[in-house]
Amino acid sequence: MNDPADLRSALIRVAMEQLQANADDISLRGVARAAGVSAMAPYRHFADKAALLGAVVERGFEGLRAAVAMADRRADGIAAIVEQGAAYISFAQANPALFRLMFAAHKASWTPNADDLSAFAVLANRVRQVTPHQPEVASLGCWSLVHGLATLQLDGKMQLDDATMRTVLDRMVRGIDRAGA
Repeated sequence: MNDPADLRSALIRVAMEQLQANADDISLRGVARAAGVSAMAPYRHFADKAALLGAVVERGFEGLRAAVAMADRRADGIAAIVEQGAAYISFAQANPALFRLMFAAHKASWTPNADDLSAFAVLANRVRQVTPHQPEVASLGCWSLVHGLATLQLDGKMQLDDATMRTVLDRMVRGIDRAGA
């Protein structure tokens, strides 16, 4: 790999693959070996394992945002929020280790922000279109419900079929739509 940006991306991709394969302990040395580069090559891009995992988390949030934004484009109004929720839960189920790392790595610093380029911002923008009554509170409620459902399913505490999950999401969203009435 001659292009440093390609190497950085390759290292992140390999770390994500190892995470997806439930590697017990991702190491810079193991990622380098799997990427076919020297053990020192990752240090040109990442100071340590935490920096590599931080880049993995960042890539994870980009993927989550893309999934939620795609779902948002498929529908309007309340249906768009339901689709976003379904996409969020599907992302968590398809990427359980990454999803857990994304939120574990951001325990102290990540807060829902409607003004950034996150999945939460996509949700908050749509919620503002659906309900004029306290859209910030409604957005936080929607996100909390979806994140809770995703986490409960990942933890094996609850298993919902797609139709039931969508019904739960639909009722929640319709509730926020009527909250100001």
